[in-house]
Amino acid sequence: MTRETTRIATTTLFWLTALLCMAVALFSARFLLPQPFMADAMAPHIEARPLIFLTHVASGLTALTLGVFQLVTWRGPLRVWHRRAGRVYVAACLIGAASGFALAVASVAGPISGLGFGGLAVAWFVTTALGWRKAVAGQFGQHRRWMIRSLSLTFAAVTLRIMLPLAMANGLEFVEAYRAISFLCWVPNLLLAEAWLRAWGWEVVRPAARPA
Repeated sequence: MTRETTRIATTTLFWLTALLCMAVALFSARFLLPQPFMADAMAPHIEARPLIFLTHVASGLTALTLGVFQLVTWRGPLRVWHRRAGRVYVAACLIGAASGFALAVASVAGPISGLGFGGLAVAWFVTTALGWRKAVAGQFGQHRRWMIRSLSLTFAAVTLRIMLPLAMANGLEFVEAYRAISFLCWVPNLLLAEAWLRAWGWEVVRPAARPA
């Protein structure tokens, strides 16, 4: 593959990812309306834990909106934006993970989906926190690696909303599909991110730490 072909493919993939993130963020924002329209599956969450649910929605759509653009603002004249937006992204992820865990432990689909979404919440919190700590320590290669992992888990909001309609369109029973998707919406994302990091990702050590 030539350098130009790689550039075109990377740019196309980035904008496709950005559009999907924006679409899901706008779709999720409907829950913040005074009288939100919703799928029946979401009603139990809103009725049982309205404040936690709305906190999760608000923080999640903030992370989706900001996170994808952190991929292209980390160097050059947009670095100031990257740092400021990054702080908001980290806060949104940590709040979203904590509220997501609170929702997962009482999942309407039972303990299996609770384990799946609870695992997502823990992984999202840990990867984001480690990414932030590496930035504070000045270990920017490792910071980027952990943030790629964090973004792959943020993108679970997108894969979830792709998988659920596909499952329903194929006649699968909601609860059974939901249990499987509670793992499938994020585990493959994280594995793909890890594979990419191992193949083409940033170095683990800082360039300044290399021997002469």
